[in-house]
Order: sequence, then C-alpha cells, then structure tokens
Amino acid sequence: MGRADARRAQGREPRRAGSGGIRRLFTWRKILGTFFGLCLLVMGAFAALYVYVDVPEANAQAQKQSNVYKYSDGTLLARSNSEVNREIVDLGVVPKSVQHAFVAAENKSFYRDQGVDLKGTARGLINTVSGKGKQGGSTITQQYVKNYYLTQDQTVTRKLKELVISLKVDQRTSKDDILAGYLNTVYYGRGASGIQAAAQAYYGVDAKDLDTSQGAYLAALLQAPSQYDWANASPAGKKLVKERWAYTLNNMVDEGWLDRAERDRMTFPVPDQPRAAPGMEGQTGYLVEAANDEMKRQGVTDEMLDAGGWTITLNIDKKKQKQLEKSVDRRLEDQLDRKNSKVDATVQAGATSVDPKTGKVVALYGGVGATEHYISNATRQDYQPASTFKPLVLASALENGATTQDGDLIGLNTVYDGTSRRPVVGSDIPFDPQNEDDISYDDPTVATAMDKSINSVFAQMVVDVTPAAVKKTALAMGVPDKNFPATPSLTLGTMNASTWDMAGVYATLDNHGKKVTPTIVKSAVHRDRTMEPVDGVGGQVISRASADTVTKALTEVVDVGSGREADTAAYDAAGKTGTAEDNKAAWFTAYTPELTTAVALFGESTKDGGGQVSLTGTANSGRANGGGFPARIWADYTLGALGGGSNATFDLEGVERGETTVTETPSATPSETPEPSRTPSEEPETPSATPSETPGEETPPAETPSGTPSVTPSVTPSTTKDPEEEDWPPGERPGSDSLPGQ
Repeated sequence: MGRADARRAQGREPRRAGSGGIRRLFTWRKILGTFFGLCLLVMGAFAALYVYVDVPEANAQAQKQSNVYKYSDGTLLARSNSEVNREIVDLGVVPKSVQHAFVAAENKSFYRDQGVDLKGTARGLINTVSGKGKQGGSTITQQYVKNYYLTQDQTVTRKLKELVISLKVDQRTSKDDILAGYLNTVYYGRGASGIQAAAQAYYGVDAKDLDTSQGAYLAALLQAPSQYDWANASPAGKKLVKERWAYTLNNMVDEGWLDRAERDRMTFPVPDQPRAAPGMEGQTGYLVEAANDEMKRQGVTDEMLDAGGWTITLNIDKKKQKQLEKSVDRRLEDQLDRKNSKVDATVQAGATSVDPKTGKVVALYGGVGATEHYISNATRQDYQPASTFKPLVLASALENGATTQDGDLIGLNTVYDGTSRRPVVGSDIPFDPQNEDDISYDDPTVATAMDKSINSVFAQMVVDVTPAAVKKTALAMGVPDKNFPATPSLTLGTMNASTWDMAGVYATLDNHGKKVTPTIVKSAVHRDRTMEPVDGVGGQVISRASADTVTKALTEVVDVGSGREADTAAYDAAGKTGTAEDNKAAWFTAYTPELTTAVALFGESTKDGGGQVSLTGTANSGRANGGGFPARIWADYTLGALGGGSNATFDLEGVERGETTVTETPSATPSETPEPSRTPSEEPETPSATPSETPGEETPPAETPSGTPSVTPSVTPSTTKDPEEEDWPPGERPGSDSLPGQ
C-alpha cells in the first residue's frame, strides 16, 4: 500500500479535501467580485438617494422664535430673540480679506471643491453611529446647508441629506452666494447670528468696517463660540483661540490672500466686552444668563437656545427677587456716591438666595444692571470666599473624627492655642497666620474661635485634619475646584468661589448635610426638544451630626460674634463673615431654617480690564467687612423674604462638643497696643513670613462671652473700643488696613 493510500485509509486525506474546498470558496476572484458588487450597490443606493432628496425650503432656524422666561408663579420675566439678532448683508459689503479669512479657517479648498468633503462626512457618519457626537470636517457648503435647510441634529439621516443637498446646491449656486449665505446664518456666540451682528457684538463696528485681523478672530471663533469668547474664555481657551487665529492668517498667506510681511505685523485683536441684549436691563439679564448657563450645563447648546421656541420657567420667586433688589439699594446703593467717590465707584454687590430644602434659587442679585455691568456678581468665581470657608474646616474635622496634636477629639468645646502668628505644628509647610489686629487668645474653645474667627486656631485645625481631607469635604459640599490649594492656607478661604457656590455649600449645612445644588430652571419646554431639570438635593455628603454641630457654632457667630449685625429676634439664624486679602471682597453667608443666602461685595477697578481693588473706605466707613454692608443687606432681605420673620427653629441633633470641656476663666488680656500688621506674604510656606491671608473684618474680642452657652470664654478682651461701634474717621478705624481671613 502506498503512502497516499495509507493516509486515505487512516482518515487523514479528507482534511486536505476540506481545506481545499475552503480555498476554492474564498478565491481572489470571488472576493473582488463581492467587493465590486457592494460598491455598485452603494453607488446605486446613493444615486437613488440623489434623485429622491431635493433641495428643501429654508428651515425654521431661518425664521427663529423668541424664548419666553417666566417667574416661578408663571408671570412674564422676559422675552429674548423676538426678532433674531441678525441682519443680512450682501457679500460685497464684507471686505474681501475677511471673506478669505473665513475660507482659510473653515475650508481652504472651498473655491475648488464640489461642495462636499467625503472623507470628513464619512468620519462624521462613523462618529455619529458610534455615539461620539459632533465632529468637524464639513465644508462651508455643508455647514450652510445644515444651518439654512436642515437642523443641528446629529443623525445619520441628516448627514446623508446634508451630503446630497450640498452637491446639488454647489451645482446650482455660485460660490459667492454660498459664502454669503454661510456668513449670514452661522452662529458666533453672544447671541449673534450672522456676520453683521457678530461684528457689532465683538468689535462694535459694521461688517464693512472689519479689518483682516478682526475677521480672522471671528472666523476662528466659529469652532467653539462659547469656549473662544475672549471675555469668558479660560486661559486654555484663550490660548486655543489665539492659535486658531494665527492658523487662519497663515493659511491666508499659503493661499496667496495675505502678504507675509503684513501678516507678521498683525497683533491679536482683543474683542470688546460683551453687552447685554436690549430688554435685559436691571436684574433681568442676570437671571436670563443664569438660566441659559444652567440649560447649557444640561446639554442645551447655544444653537438650540438661539433657535428659540423655549418656554423657560425659573425658580425665582418674584416677591423675594424684588425684596433682594430693594435691600441692596437700601443698605448699600443709597449709601454710596458712585459719581464722586473713586472707592464707591469700584463696589460691586452680588447675592444668591436658595431654598435649602429644594435647592431652588429664589432670588439673585448680579450687579447694578446687566446692561451696565455685564459680569454677574452672583455667579462670578474670581474672588476668594475668605473666612466663610472656616465652617468647612470644622465640618471636615467632625466628619473625619480628627483630633488635636494632644489627641483630643475636635468639637465645639475643644481648646486650642489662640496665639497670633503661632506656627502650626505637624505640617511640612510652615504657616503662622496673624489674628485680627494681631490679638492673641489664651486657650479659646473652637466655638469661641468661630465667633472671633481666630485664624491661628483654624490654621492648626486644618493641619490636624490634613489639608487634603478638608479639601475633599469642601469639594463634596460644593466648593468649586478653582485655585484650590491643599495647603494649610486654605483655612483662610484662598480658593475662588461665587455667591452661587457658597449659598449651595451653606444650604448643605442648613439641610443637615444633604448636598444642595443651586438650580434656577424650574422647567424648560420646547416642541422639539426636552431638558431634564437639575435635581437640587442629593445624598448625604456629611453626617447630620457634623452639619448640625457647625450650625450650632454659626448661631453663636450671629448672636454675639462677628455677624451680630444680622441678629434679630424675628428669626433663628446661623452664618459667617469673611474678608478677602487686602479687603478686596467682603462676605456674609448665613441661613435660617427656611432660607440660605450668600451676600458679597467685590472691589473691581473701573479702569479697562477691571482688576481687583480694595474696598477700604466704602461709603466713608473705613473697612468694608462682612459684618457690615453684607450682613445688613442679608438681614434686611431675610426679614422681608420671610414676611417679617419666622417661628421656625433649627432642629439640631448630635451636636458634638469634643473631648476637652473646661471651665474657662479670664487668663489673658489681648495687647492694648498690637504690633503693626505686616504685609501679607504671597508665599505663606516661608516660615518667617505672614501668610497670604490674615484677618480683615471680624470684630475685636468683645466683652460679651461668645462661646457656647455652657462655656465661658477663656479670655477677657481689653477695653479697646469695638471698631464696629465707634465712629472713627475714614481710614483711622483700628485695623482699617485690613488683612484677609476674617
């Protein structure tokens, strides 16, 4: 028997026959035939689609509706886009170099292509199918077709229609007409649709007066209008838009539309500050802006808002809103001389009021008026919250079961060393903050330290808890992660936060530790779209015992401490004052069982570009501290908002007193002649330097005990008069050259 016969006999030969069958099934000829067959099928389908899809009439986007904004009771607040902010201009009006800038930025081959980018469209289809969302790559013709004939929906059907209609439009319409349509329909941000509105919104000129550099910025802006708007852009956004501006001009040089020497002489054209749309005067513009911003965070794009058709009901309570405006006017604006006082002209007030049980923003104050001061002082995050952060240090200590360096569990009766400029113990980063007026306290309790806002106590407490743990607690409670150092200096509120943020943080304390997220949109209804409202109340971020213990401490601050300007028998209140470095901001954030409100004053230069300046001398009152104007505004507003008062009281459980309970007797008197205050150091890590924040606005030790009811303070202050009660000449009030932290 031969080898072949043997293999067949052993049953191995059939396997060769089988593998040969597979090879015969997948021959190159069959593979190529299948491929070409599929290609013909796709081509046939596209041909059918081309015949079936015709150029439609202009879509509803070209005939935009207004957005209607209402108070919580359904009454009208404002209408926007009743007539869309657009003025159609002929292409001949737009300078040729500006036309070329848009082509260079968006579609260099515009004058040469057939109106479509097959590669970009294919990529867009794949991304849409895979759920990666909006992607670039479309030609100017395709973008014009999408804006004028179709919708912004990211679907395969819409993209296929865009491809077919673009081919037909390119065949039937001149390139100039397509470019004109594109420039007049595209959205530029700031509520501006079309190049004429954009030229006015960003540079205060007509489209015909735009220069090449300005045109290049507007063209660069289209990639991300919100992110690239210079007035609101982050440092990263500013870097990106400058790079895209340069990219646009360089492309113009490459295409022969701009001389290289002229390009090299160009500098970036910083746009004008934004101006609110007509009809948005007073607080209306701020309320509408806050609502729009919240909708954007919920996935509603600028284009969707600009298209109109929304009915947006806010959580704003009309009566409380009017009360807040009146309180700011009565307790602040009526005291200022903005025309004749350089200091008064710099004062900016902001406030946010929240229902702690729901998170609803019931009132908001953004400034003197949205058409006069574009930036909302209620939501801006460029100032420090200062000592309004100290309650969060205590909250973190309680939540983490932290102990002192001596091993004592931290609570309201825990005793600390209150020596001014005392170096903290247990930290790798040296820190020795000065107390207000450089006053030292012998063995104050935590409750007393909160009343007096004793910096040295809370600096040590941060080290005892660890800065990282304190930051973690603060982030969980709603403090934004903006310039937030995980170092001992954070005890003085050296991060950035808005009144919106801090109202949410304190509402979380008010709500017994359940997270409160301020929300201004009650509902947003649109015929074609939906928006899920923000859930204002979340889960437990700190325990009820921790939250209620902090509340107990803060009631003493209002009763006998630095916040006593807000004290009244008409309601139960808890809160904290704060003054930022160099008196650039003054805060009072406080709450009743029914209402949480953060009020702040900011010193903002009236010169171009703004900048932070000191509030010292506001209304000829010396130091503008949190216990002054902000506390008075808060008290006036709260009394009115609660209808003259409330019988509601804080329902506190599990208040933690701490392990060390002592009967304190006066054992030391603060120095009657404090050492001169040192200039705050920019680097508190240096052992010999005063930290970047030291006291600024809290009252000096008062003779009235300020600890918890069961504890007598450990120090009797000197008989030096209280600067809040004495009529001192401007600038001569003790500590008027305030340092931060209080």
